[in-house]
Amino acid sequence: MTQSHPRISKAVIPAAGLGTRFLPATKATPKEMLPVVDKPAIQYVVEEAVAAGLDDVLMVTGRNKRPLEDHFDRNYELESALEKKGDAERLAKVQESSDLATMHYVRQGDPRGLGHAVLCAAPHVGNEPFAVLLGDDLIDPRDPLLRRMVEVQEQRGGSVVALMEVAPEQIHLYGCAAVETTEDGDVVKVSGLVEKPDPADAPSNYAIIGRYVLDPHVFDILRKTEPGRGGEIQLTDALQQLAADEKVGGPVHGVVFKGRRYDTGDRGDYLRAIVRLACEREDLGPEFQAWLRRYVAEEM
Repeated sequence: MTQSHPRISKAVIPAAGLGTRFLPATKATPKEMLPVVDKPAIQYVVEEAVAAGLDDVLMVTGRNKRPLEDHFDRNYELESALEKKGDAERLAKVQESSDLATMHYVRQGDPRGLGHAVLCAAPHVGNEPFAVLLGDDLIDPRDPLLRRMVEVQEQRGGSVVALMEVAPEQIHLYGCAAVETTEDGDVVKVSGLVEKPDPADAPSNYAIIGRYVLDPHVFDILRKTEPGRGGEIQLTDALQQLAADEKVGGPVHGVVFKGRRYDTGDRGDYLRAIVRLACEREDLGPEFQAWLRRYVAEEM
């Protein structure tokens, strides 16, 4: 493909959820601020956007989410204290989050689903294609999924979703795509989507995971989309309309992801993500892995 489409520069991160699966930890702390080793989960997501060339980031927040803004802002008192101590290493870590990207914030207000959260970004995004990153899915930086999705969108236009093959009995936990192959091995054309289908009704075992690159026409559809599954405005329903009529906002394609993904939306997977990432750290991995082996041998 040689066709070129507008360059993407903006990322939207919906972060208004209540985090009920992690209560009581999330009673006063946003779930996005829960640490994965020594960084909050949300920082990994912003870093991923920046690594893909998207340094204009809009976070869609809600009540009790002020710590998110504080984390990506400067903390002059803390920086001054670290500077006086001569602690250059920790000072750099503190300043890193505030220097990552140009951050913007908007309140969702009424929590009416992912589609509504994306619609809240319309005034900021305007008439440009943009990325959406969900904070529950952490993608390993060694597997540049979002960068590949941006590349596909710039070549083919329309919208692009991230897909992963899952076991048939798990497809009811995800949005599901009906797909057709293309000349690119990791790219499929999406002909239909359904939100959390029964396994018997699922068109495939390709599940939508939390990365999207969207054509701005999706906003027009979301404004007219009625609440769907769970009484919420579903982004999947809007994407289904785009897939059904390419004249509205171009085709919908999927990038099939086979890399490393850490699901922090579930308590068990959250713990597994911490263990995996800690084991791979040069500063923590060797000692932690040795302890883990002893623990498994002695206690399990």
